[in-house]
Amino acid sequence: MLQKLRDKTSGWIASLILGLLIIPFAFVGVNEYMTGGTASDVALVEAPPTWWESAPQWWPVSTLWQREEVTLDEFRTAFEQARQQQRQALGDAFDPREFESADNKRKVLEQLIDQKVLALGAQRAGIVVGDAAVQKMIMSEPAFQVDGKFSPEQYQMLLSSQVPAISPLQFQEQQRDRLRMMLVPQAISESDFVTEGEQARMWKVLGETRDIGIALLPPVAEDAAPVTDAEIKAWYDGHKDDFKQAEQVSLEYLEINGATLRVAATADEAALRKRYEAEKSRFVSPEQRVVAHILIAADAGADAATLKKAEDKAAALAKQAREGADFAALARANSEDPGSKDQGGELPPFAKDGSMVKPFEDAAFAMQVGEIRGPVKSDFGYHVLQLKQVTGGTGRSFEEVRDELAAEETNAERERAFNDLAGRVVNETLKNPTALAPAAQATGLPLQKVGPFSRNDPQGIATVPAVLRAAFSDTLVQDGTISDPIEIAPNHSVVIRVTQHTPEQSLPLDKARDAVVLAIRADRREKAAQAAADALVARLQKGESLATIAAAEGLRYNALPGLRRGMPMPTAEANEAIFAAGRPAQGKITAGKVALGNGAYAVFTVDKVTEGDIAQMPAEEREGMRQQMAQLNGGIATQAYVDALRKRFKVKVFEERL
Repeated sequence: MLQKLRDKTSGWIASLILGLLIIPFAFVGVNEYMTGGTASDVALVEAPPTWWESAPQWWPVSTLWQREEVTLDEFRTAFEQARQQQRQALGDAFDPREFESADNKRKVLEQLIDQKVLALGAQRAGIVVGDAAVQKMIMSEPAFQVDGKFSPEQYQMLLSSQVPAISPLQFQEQQRDRLRMMLVPQAISESDFVTEGEQARMWKVLGETRDIGIALLPPVAEDAAPVTDAEIKAWYDGHKDDFKQAEQVSLEYLEINGATLRVAATADEAALRKRYEAEKSRFVSPEQRVVAHILIAADAGADAATLKKAEDKAAALAKQAREGADFAALARANSEDPGSKDQGGELPPFAKDGSMVKPFEDAAFAMQVGEIRGPVKSDFGYHVLQLKQVTGGTGRSFEEVRDELAAEETNAERERAFNDLAGRVVNETLKNPTALAPAAQATGLPLQKVGPFSRNDPQGIATVPAVLRAAFSDTLVQDGTISDPIEIAPNHSVVIRVTQHTPEQSLPLDKARDAVVLAIRADRREKAAQAAADALVARLQKGESLATIAAAEGLRYNALPGLRRGMPMPTAEANEAIFAAGRPAQGKITAGKVALGNGAYAVFTVDKVTEGDIAQMPAEEREGMRQQMAQLNGGIATQAYVDALRKRFKVKVFEERL
């Protein structure tokens, strides 16, 4: 068989056909090998080479396409940041299960894709950010400033406190990338402007005022007319979704509360003294030093000549200080640390705890008061130090801290008891995950019950948001298993089990009858109130005066000249209805009605409309409005720029990796 195949594929024609078939397969294979996303990517942004914008993806030249990847780690970090922001904003109402939605994940991913699109756009545009721009941005960051001025020590301390720590060089490159990415969008946003005509037209609408009259109609009397069985049946059939019993659960639970656990009443004296000796450093205020310094700045990566020049200058200043020159005056005249220069080089007190760069800290804590030392080299350059003062290093006696230690010992004992009991509860629930009674019997905790209750009407322990979420979770409802411990407060938790679950269901007519009757009567009352308002509007449209009608019928009436758009008068909904009403014709009025809730209505007349006049606006307010409009327009233009870039690039999203 193989020989026959070989015979059939011999000859130059067959060879040519096979060759032509091999070429595209080879190119496709190479292209897939060179451009395929890795398992660590959740999205890939690709752009053709700038010299061939229309290059097809399948052609081998696509191996020269520029790429930016959204890695899985980047996505997870951004999603966790979004989670923490949402948790802080919502507090106890935050639902972690709800936050883990596909929509939220895609929203975070879209933001990251936009960043990569901007980075790729900056790269293709050949944007370069110089060292001076990076330095200016870092020095203007408030977090790196002390008393409004950049502090190298504060800068170093904050970078080293990150997890993991970031070196100044790494941070500078991160900020360089950020500046490069945001340069064009920021320029687009800041270059937007608003003409006087645009602002005037906008204020014509926003600054519009209306002279109105408004009357509040009295509430319609409660409906007492009989409701027939036919009406009840018809209403129920037409509004079945309004008559449902909410999903309900019943729980059994064990509560583990460290505050109620019995522990030893008094702490052992010998144990307290032993602990005091072991932890004596806690009760000693750390030694702090007050140092003045002169910084001669020099980048760690500078050439040897630059470093030598800075070192020589620092050495000369140190010599002058040792010979009696005023150190503060030398610092004001020569120091390149803007955070301390104006204070004569004096820094806030600091301990030997890594808050200062190590060479600086080591030198400071090896000096005697009044001593001058330097040059001392650090990543920022060369320092000349003067030790001005040593403070701290004092401690409290055992007698002074005994009560504090005893309270800590009691709390520690209570925490140990809590952890021990919680561990025993968990062990027992693992043995029998579908019933809490055995765990209650083994640990001596009372088995408590609550319910049935709905999400909107929780009871007892279920009023705790975390417990309520767990009670209606799919796992506990469907499996009937015991929950993991749910923390209510420190050293206070519960484990719960759903003992009964009733899904949401339509109420039969016999159980919904009273609610249906109430709904029918409420509808009748609403229609009566609406009809009364419509009748009053009809009278106004025929030419009667609202003030006259109100006086005759005892209605509460108010004339509101110069009502502004957006003012909640008498309610936000009423204001919206008033400004949605048409303009009155010359010598006429426009009449309308608005529902105020609970069956109440108001009837209004628009007597006069005055357009906003930008010339009457104070200059300061006018400038503020112009800036807001420019900022809004700039944001729209920036997003349009990002959208246009995305259309030029190819974006691949790997949904399965989210």
